[in-house]
Amino acid sequence: MAFISYYFHWGQDEVLAIDHRSRRRWCSEISGINERLNPSKDKKEKSILDMQPTRR
Repeated sequence: MAFISYYFHWGQDEVLAIDHRSRRRWCSEISGINERLNPSKDKKEKSILDMQPTRR
């Protein structure tokens, strides 16, 4: 949620209104745009979809 909220400047209610499948698609789209705009030879950055959730 935070990833989409950050890039689209949407609030929690707006992001929660999107179904899970669509949220994953938007995360993939945003990650692809970031990768094209900021290519890295070392590939240090990961797609948000490759990251593991943190436990609190």
